[in-house]
Amino acid sequence: MTTAPTPLPGMPEPPTPSAVQRAADYETWLGAVRPAFEAAAATGRPFTTYEIAHAANLPEPPDAAHQWGRLMNLLAAEGWIRTAGWAASDRPTTRHSGVRTWRGTRAARKQAVA
Repeated sequence: MTTAPTPLPGMPEPPTPSAVQRAADYETWLGAVRPAFEAAAATGRPFTTYEIAHAANLPEPPDAAHQWGRLMNLLAAEGWIRTAGWAASDRPTTRHSGVRTWRGTRAARKQAVA
């Protein structure tokens, strides 16, 4: 069993990392995050997946390495979004890597997706 290191006398306490919310299963997670992405699509402005997830404080999926992309492909297949190009990521852990940007379709902007 490991314990957190004790700071030296006079040193400040290390910051406590924020808790990462993680959904128990894909369907539950999908129901929790989908409204935020549908609202983003309705604006018609370009966005990144991280931008929306961070702004709305969305939970992580059970398999974060694959299910964010699965969500975006699902929304594209249903006609909510389309690709809008590439941008430098604003996610702290990616060091400004290129990421896909998305934009709501005309149907999403009219809230008339079938």
